[in-house]
Amino acid sequence: MTNKMHHQLSRRHFLGASAAVTGGLLVGQTFAEPKPKQKALIAISLDLEMARNFPKWEDSHWDYEKGNLNDEAKKYAVEASRRVKAAGGVIHFFLVGRALEQENVDWLKEIVQMGHRIGNHTYDHVYVRAKTLPEVQYRFSRAPWLLAGKTPLEAVRENVILCSEAIRTRLGIEPAGFRTPGGFADGLIPAPEVQRMFLDLGFKWVSCKYPAHLYNETPGASPTKVVFDSILKEQSAAQPFVYPSGLIDIPMSPISDIGAFRNGKWNLDEFLKAIRLGVEWAIEHGAVYDFLSHPSVLYPKDPEFKAIELICDLVKKAGDRAAIVDLDTIAQRVKA
Repeated sequence: MTNKMHHQLSRRHFLGASAAVTGGLLVGQTFAEPKPKQKALIAISLDLEMARNFPKWEDSHWDYEKGNLNDEAKKYAVEASRRVKAAGGVIHFFLVGRALEQENVDWLKEIVQMGHRIGNHTYDHVYVRAKTLPEVQYRFSRAPWLLAGKTPLEAVRENVILCSEAIRTRLGIEPAGFRTPGGFADGLIPAPEVQRMFLDLGFKWVSCKYPAHLYNETPGASPTKVVFDSILKEQSAAQPFVYPSGLIDIPMSPISDIGAFRNGKWNLDEFLKAIRLGVEWAIEHGAVYDFLSHPSVLYPKDPEFKAIELICDLVKKAGDRAAIVDLDTIAQRVKA
């Protein structure tokens, strides 16, 4: 996932909480019982792509070959799948379609057989809000002839379609939803034409919004209470919502592994603390938490699967107040 963050455009929530009062309360007047708190829906979503700066900080070639997953990332994804399944949960993966050009995709088929979900993450990890062709992806900036004659939106649409077709052809399944490469603090609000494109392609929901928050109070310093408070505050802005077009957005919950380890240069314990705060907030409020990470980042930074084990443990301790679910389940609650 690239870091194309934009200024946050607050999403207003309209709560129908007013009542006309023409006189005093009547004796014996009754009111409806308050609705019980909803079960917290916790998602573990992993983007299957390679990431610049990982495993070594000087690595940058992945920008041009995002789908060329290495063995370590693939093994991490499979082992994460086994652990979450053993905990009674499911992982929602989002796959860069170009990975399906690799000779062997048995590891992906194993993930599918375990019951985990695989969604569309575009074929080449393209920037869906691109306004110029060079913005679409590094690969096309280097080789512009690949997009000759197309508008940016046409190029994006073709890339989404290619990924869906690759998933159908090599894995024999339908893509389970869509995640945009890059998160946007204002989601797709300024891009109604992109919303329509996803609806036209049959997607009912996307995972696109990523709320703006602090990474470090002082550049290069460890995250302070102010930083953790900023991340915790934005959990409420990372709740699912519906655009006027009818497209559902299931935001990514801060902080991502890219945000922590690249932007903030945090250590693992600091990352785990932020995860704990976010999951516990969701459980307390009966809300949604969508953990965003990448096997290509986690295998060098969290080789013992501490982040995933932490989430599973917190949900287990919550009992019937929380469950680890896929994003389709979250979208169904939004529809309801």
